[in-house]
Amino acid sequence: MGSQPFDWIAGGAGEEWTLRANREAFHRWSLRPRILTGNAERDLSIDILGAHVPGPWLLAPIGAQTLAHPDGELAVARAAAAAGVPLIVSQAASFSMEEIAAACGEGSRWYQLYWVNDREVVESLVDRAISSGYRAIVLTVDTPVVGLRDRDERNAYSPFRMGHGIGQYTSDPVFRRGLGMVTEESPRAAADAVARMFPNLSLTWKDISWLRSRTDLPLLIKGILTAEDARRSRDAGFDGIVVSNHGGRQLDGVAASLDALPEVRNALGDDAVVLMDSGIRRGTDVVKALALGADAVLLGRPYIYGLAVGGQAGVEHVLRTMMAEIDHALALVGARSTREVDRTYISPGQGPGPVFASLAGRGPPTN
Repeated sequence: MGSQPFDWIAGGAGEEWTLRANREAFHRWSLRPRILTGNAERDLSIDILGAHVPGPWLLAPIGAQTLAHPDGELAVARAAAAAGVPLIVSQAASFSMEEIAAACGEGSRWYQLYWVNDREVVESLVDRAISSGYRAIVLTVDTPVVGLRDRDERNAYSPFRMGHGIGQYTSDPVFRRGLGMVTEESPRAAADAVARMFPNLSLTWKDISWLRSRTDLPLLIKGILTAEDARRSRDAGFDGIVVSNHGGRQLDGVAASLDALPEVRNALGDDAVVLMDSGIRRGTDVVKALALGADAVLLGRPYIYGLAVGGQAGVEHVLRTMMAEIDHALALVGARSTREVDRTYISPGQGPGPVFASLAGRGPPTN
């Protein structure tokens, strides 16, 4: 992978304060193990939105995966299906949702929706997801405009203008009709048309009822960081919430997702479906997120790095490693199942100095 595609995948918004904070947040919490619990047998599985899955995690939606490997989302879909891990397919995928569904086979798949400013296109995308066997819609709401990503600005780099990450649009009949040309022959024109669909700052809570009327599939909202928005989401009829700052790629300076997680869980109570992403790298990270209130987490960049190194086999290696690490962490904290992990398994620890300095008002991390 070249330096420019790597920067697009690995980078964050602005000075990347939030990108770093997402990792540092995990360092501020310590696990509290229990001994002599007789946990020789451990159950990692969870039930979420009517589905039984082998572990407390899903694959996060990441766009333009052909930057990492020519097979992109198709390789990831095959790997996820083989592992039984639900896959959330990005609206910024390089392949059509139908092609990805075919690669996924019987594997569980959800569809990430960006509510662009053309409602006919939104309606078409939702209808196609339903027809293609996607089992939930994940509405991402933290991208009314695209974040200021300094690395990409310095590199003058846009994967979309090179034909990456626009497969959902170029395969859409409504989008194609509006563009009025053969999209395959002019990826730059198609990418420019997609760019014009952002921003969508006019979207409000009142619009959600329309989306709810379009489908009986479970609806999740992704990009929630506050108790106020969590409660509004529940009242608007969402079936689940994803606590997320978009991997540090949108508004630089917002809280780490892990730091926002307890606030959201406290606002919604124990019965709500609460997922979390941004910063997950190890099995112990997953256990910490579960202890702070997540029902499951979304894994993002690590599987893309696996894709870059080894295609489908590389993704499968990452998934096996993550599952093994979660199991190993459960063994050492003394839990018999992921469902057993609660806040008694975690306590505030001593994190890295830069984060504590920033929390005390002495400026952002400098490392």
